[in-house]
Amino acid sequence: VQLQASGGGLVQSGGSLRLSCTTSGIILDWSAIGWFRQAPGKEREGVACFSGTDSKTYYSDSVKGRFTISRDLAKNTVSLEMASLKPEDTGVYYCSADYAACAVKNGAPLLTPDPRYWGQGTQVTVSS
Repeated sequence: VQLQASGGGLVQSGGSLRLSCTTSGIILDWSAIGWFRQAPGKEREGVACFSGTDSKTYYSDSVKGRFTISRDLAKNTVSLEMASLKPEDTGVYYCSADYAACAVKNGAPLLTPDPRYWGQGTQVTVSS
């Protein structure tokens, strides 16, 4: 299984970015795919999760209404559309996938059980 995250960059506050996670070797219909981020000096946190079996989506409270996770089965890709970006959205964004389920804990989405497969991360920097 391979995951390739892309689409990060530098954007001004209020701007938009689209991240993509291209997958291979995993059946997205049966998988949960999540986006996580890690800011400098902080723990990694869940941002969004897409449940492959029922297409339900889950978001952290901090991004709800601004971020949208979606799946393209034809391209084996899961995207994260980010709008109204804020400086606190800055961090390295990782995609993760496994034959797992999405869940929410303390207001943040996660995969359960812990996913085995991770992308390499893509940097998102939002300037004020």
